[in-house]
Amino acid sequence: MSTGNPYETPNVAQSVTPTRRTVTVKRLDVMSCGTMLGVLYAFIGLIAGALVTLMALAGMAAQGGDALAGLIGGIGAIILMPLFYGIAGFIGGIIGALLYNLCATFVGGIKFDLE
Repeated sequence: MSTGNPYETPNVAQSVTPTRRTVTVKRLDVMSCGTMLGVLYAFIGLIAGALVTLMALAGMAAQGGDALAGLIGGIGAIILMPLFYGIAGFIGGIIGALLYNLCATFVGGIKFDLE
């Protein structure tokens, strides 16, 4: 390594062999899966609520109607859709994790090769 560049790679050949290891997921934490999917679905619900708001405002503007009604419906969608999506994702995550744990007792789980 030269003294001019401290980040230069050394000329010494290093033999690093990656090790592979097989890991089996035999059980999922039910509350962890429910929480993760609840947050993920709430975020998806926020995006869907924003799209519904834009469509409601565009529909009211196209009809020449009262834009306030479209805005109120859109704000309701931005508040309610993430809430309902989050609750549904939480319940779905719990049910999915319980089903995985049940099936993994019979099948043995999912195997991953880690390197």
